[in-house]
Amino acid sequence: MMTVMKFVLLFALAVCAIAQDKKTKAPGEDWVPLFNGKDLSGWTEIGKEKWTVVNGEIRGEALTKAYGYLRTKENYKDFHLSMKFKCEGTGNSGVFFHSEFKPGTPEITQGLQFEIDCTIGQHTGGLYGDGRQWIVWPSPENETVVRKGEWNEYLLKVEGNRFVSRLNGVTLVDFTDPRPKSFDGGISLQLHSGGAGDMRFKDILIRDLTKR
Repeated sequence: MMTVMKFVLLFALAVCAIAQDKKTKAPGEDWVPLFNGKDLSGWTEIGKEKWTVVNGEIRGEALTKAYGYLRTKENYKDFHLSMKFKCEGTGNSGVFFHSEFKPGTPEITQGLQFEIDCTIGQHTGGLYGDGRQWIVWPSPENETVVRKGEWNEYLLKVEGNRFVSRLNGVTLVDFTDPRPKSFDGGISLQLHSGGAGDMRFKDILIRDLTKR
């Protein structure tokens, strides 16, 4: 017969297993909004450009000829990020990750960028930054995937030193960096310098894979 002590031990293990199952999210449930569709809670404006929420969208408008950023208050090491973007101005943009800035300035001190530029042939989905300029471009046949003046679906993956960008259902870059320089930091939407930026972002979701 099962002893009382053994029964208690098995019961405790069963309770722990059930509790663990409740913590495990079903596929898709581990994606959470990074933007609430109402205001810029959870984000920090860097620089003097204009960031507003209009009709459930983040709008970034250039007011000066300097760079501008909208950075998450949280830091992320590894993640999958899904969003939609639309280019309305002629300036370019991007999504930085592992980003940090010189205090009180829009001068970025670390981080890589997944490029956004709705001008054909300007390497949307490519990787740029960390003081190394361009690191990898999409193949030439994928330079026309981006659509100016329309909503584009962007899926970005950062897993260790492997970086993947997918735009409108097409994989643009799948790159393993042999010499990464940054490993942790904020996710930052960019307005490029030049004063021509007018960008919209919406449906921003993140699957946080960070382990600390």
